[in-house]
Amino acid sequence: METVKKNIILIGFMGVGKGTTARAYAKKYGIYNIDTDDLIESKENRSIPRIFKKKGEAYFRRLEQETADWIECCVDGTLISCGGGFYQVDNLKKLGTVVLLDASYDWIYHRLSSAKNAKKKLAKRPLFSEPKKAKKLYEKREKAYRKVADLIVNVEGKSMDEILTEIHEGVEQLQKRKGVRS
Repeated sequence: METVKKNIILIGFMGVGKGTTARAYAKKYGIYNIDTDDLIESKENRSIPRIFKKKGEAYFRRLEQETADWIECCVDGTLISCGGGFYQVDNLKKLGTVVLLDASYDWIYHRLSSAKNAKKKLAKRPLFSEPKKAKKLYEKREKAYRKVADLIVNVEGKSMDEILTEIHEGVEQLQKRKGVRS
């Protein structure tokens, strides 16, 4: 019988709030959280945009797969927020319970552009400088996200506390069904 990881894997489109949610969840429930993009930037000693610029997307996707392999091997009982394209790794389901933070493209764009540090948030996501291109990518990924998710949490119009509770209760139910021990 395959061992089921007690990790929570947050996926969703860039800017939906995976990192913010992960930090709040970790604080509220007292577990560690890691971010796949942070791990990759640390390993490469350069930012994601610089990795893309210097080495290209195919190289970056290989780094995501290496990160997923490391998580599968070495990480358990952790909340993991993932880059927007991380859902494509071939062992995603082996990493833990996959939770999609879901919202409309317009809501995400508004969230980023109206934030206190909007300039920084948008600069970190250069694709949003071309909204039509960003929306096209969103539409392409939306169905794929839903296909791989064990739990879908719509974050629009909800407080952080409501989102955290929905994730926590949903993941607990799913892990009980899968036979994951606390």
